Amino acid sequence: MISMSSLPIAMRNAKTPALIPPSPPVPSFAPRLDPDAAWKQLAARDPQARFFYGVATTGVFCRPACASRRPLRANVRFFLTAAAAEAAGFRACKRCRPTIASSSPLEEVRSYIEAHLDRRVRLEELGRVAGLSPFTVQRLFKREMGVSPLQYQRALRANELRRALKKGSTVTDAIYDAGFGSSSRAYEGAQLGMTPARFAKGGKGERIGYCAARSPFGWMIVGATERGLCWLALADTKAEAEATLREEFPEAELLPDPSLEEVVKVALENVSEAGDGKPARTPLDLRGTVFQLRVWSALRQIPRGQTRTYSQLARDIGDPNATRAVARACALNRVSVLVPCHRVVGASGSLTGYRWGVDRKRQLLEAEKARAVSRF
Repeated sequence: MISMSSLPIAMRNAKTPALIPPSPPVPSFAPRLDPDAAWKQLAARDPQARFFYGVATTGVFCRPACASRRPLRANVRFFLTAAAAEAAGFRACKRCRPTIASSSPLEEVRSYIEAHLDRRVRLEELGRVAGLSPFTVQRLFKREMGVSPLQYQRALRANELRRALKKGSTVTDAIYDAGFGSSSRAYEGAQLGMTPARFAKGGKGERIGYCAARSPFGWMIVGATERGLCWLALADTKAEAEATLREEFPEAELLPDPSLEEVVKVALENVSEAGDGKPARTPLDLRGTVFQLRVWSALRQIPRGQTRTYSQLARDIGDPNATRAVARACALNRVSVLVPCHRVVGASGSLTGYRWGVDRKRQLLEAEKARAVSRF
């Protein structure tokens, strides 16, 4: 064993420096980066920059446009590819996800919004990211996602806020951590369907209207805040259906609302010949992580009468390695039927699990396929 006393004085007194992985050797025929030019693009958060940078003090590598804190120039290493950064010992940033290649302008725009929740991203900026006009970005995004880029960003912030509140963060900390510039921004527009303080207390002091009704698939219950539908469950009895809502919002004031019978009808039309097969336009107050929102949005794009496997759905959202996470998101879906997680099956075609019962899942699929066949 080497004793400390046998080491040179300078080594004994020196602090252990952060490990800085050396840049990998670059073949003479490979394209090279100009570090000074790359640093200027990084400092400007240029969305057009096509390289990656690693930060020695954190061991993380990012895209130049990542919204993470700007590092010191001395700690930065530049790479032409994500693979080169990983080979140098850096791990991918969880915020800008540099290892996930964007397969379309929509994916470029969506990823950019998710990486910049701390400020408002304007259409002109998104246009530069996707190489499209602001008008085209708005039209494409709304057509594919069902909401505008601004609405999508607000939804993501709201869900970050929900997650922080559920973890026990103070309301003030959760608001700023979620990317809101002020507390008023978080409260305006009913970002949570209820105020942050009330959400943190299981909906205490909040009113949620509900309605339970019989359906061909058992008792259906819907619950709605002022922002939109936050709960749609299926059960064998009315009492069991109402119990699911109480468990989800134990501190909220639950009030019978007969007007919500129309929502029940819309939900049933979503699986019957009465509907047009397109996603229902009922306002939803979905509660989940950014990833779950993406999965639930993709679920709403599956045509009635068709199914997808979990791996197919993972590819649809641009994350082919996330099959298990997709299955988990489907299991946590709080608005059944209108967000049709019953349309996702196992790789072999088996029905696998379903939050409201496999038999009920079979009934829903059979009803949809029968309606689809009857139209021809």
